[in-house]
Amino acid sequence: MRIHFIAIGGSAMHNLAIALHKRGYQISGSDDVIFEPAKSRLDKYGLLPTEMGWDEARISTDLDAVILGMHARIDNPELLKAQELGVKIYSYPEYIYEQSKDKLRVVIGGSHGKTTITSMILHVLNYYNRDFDYLVGAQLAGFETMVKVTKEAPLMIIEGDEYLSSPIDRRPKFHLYKANVAVISGIAWDHINVFPTYADYTLQFDKFINTIEEGGILIYCKADADLNEIVAKSAAKVAKIGYAIPAHEIKEGITYLLPEKTPLKVFGDHNLMNMNAAKLVCKQLDISETEFDEAISSFTGAAKRLEVISSDKFTNVYKDFAHSPSKLKATIDAVKAQFNDRILIACIELHTFSSLNKDFLKEYTGSMNKADEAIVFIDMKSFEQKRMEPFSERDVQDAFSNPNLKFFNDAAKLKTYLLSLNYKNANLLMMSSGNYAGFNLPELASELPR
Repeated sequence: MRIHFIAIGGSAMHNLAIALHKRGYQISGSDDVIFEPAKSRLDKYGLLPTEMGWDEARISTDLDAVILGMHARIDNPELLKAQELGVKIYSYPEYIYEQSKDKLRVVIGGSHGKTTITSMILHVLNYYNRDFDYLVGAQLAGFETMVKVTKEAPLMIIEGDEYLSSPIDRRPKFHLYKANVAVISGIAWDHINVFPTYADYTLQFDKFINTIEEGGILIYCKADADLNEIVAKSAAKVAKIGYAIPAHEIKEGITYLLPEKTPLKVFGDHNLMNMNAAKLVCKQLDISETEFDEAISSFTGAAKRLEVISSDKFTNVYKDFAHSPSKLKATIDAVKAQFNDRILIACIELHTFSSLNKDFLKEYTGSMNKADEAIVFIDMKSFEQKRMEPFSERDVQDAFSNPNLKFFNDAAKLKTYLLSLNYKNANLLMMSSGNYAGFNLPELASELPR
């Protein structure tokens, strides 16, 4: 098989390219810019394009397929040439389905927790040496890539994103997988540029339920009132299983599952609910509750999900992928509950299209109220790149309903302020789906005054 990737540098795209290369396919690719870690990973396997940019000469009728990434535009010259020649064009979720249509497919959807639930399932399956394929949205310990696609594995675990499939396929990715077992972790409005109203957004989850194979299973979060209503009204011919927070206790900063008092390396109500979702999925895969608890006790979390940057007896520094209002609140609540005797300094970088939209900003109301020190950072370049109107400090304070919140739009000033605080008996939580204008978080953590 000869396959060409247009916009090969994307997170899922470059991992899928590597997975197919390992399977023996001939892979080529193109992109206008490729960042780390995709650049090094592609280079390791000889898949890094020799020149950046688009070239229609890369497209010929010798190709079996083109896989089109979301980063490409509809007027991309390679895409236009593929369309002209009649080469088969897939979005990556379409291609994942093609590779897994004869397997049992588990698809994890929801506005938050998808990566963590998927990661937990993968960790448990790996613990018991099960044979499976997967697609997950973060790098995991013990897994070289974020995608594995083989001919032999009878099962595929898929993180089901609700964002669009490709520039020429406006369907949400998770509508394409046709799950046998599906999870919805909860619904919190996001992607305002694609789903301009909450009703538009929630409709996608209703449609997702209808894509589950007849006789399949839907596992859903009972704590989400809107999701409960959607599930109750759905006429899909599937079994519906709800989940909530499992019984647990916290002692000296460690969370234990009850009744067996299984110690965990992760914490927070959100993670515990995610764990229950993963446990129910694993039950469908013939892994008992006792077996699950044994395996999950060694799970340390997915990358950038409450990832520990540094830790000592006075201070923990975390980085987290939280960027939407619900994720922000859940992450702050989790750290505060786990360390209720420590000050919490929480900083969020707003840089997604939704978070930089003035109409959406009010969705963050009260989301940082449990932080002792609440800080918002926006890189001014984010406004410029997205051609959006900048916020003032007052705009942000009013939207978050927090007059004591600090606002920075200069990374150097933010760093100076963070280094001016006292971190004895305090935790620092840095949240973003970006990179704080290039902040070196381990270096920052090492410089914090105790």
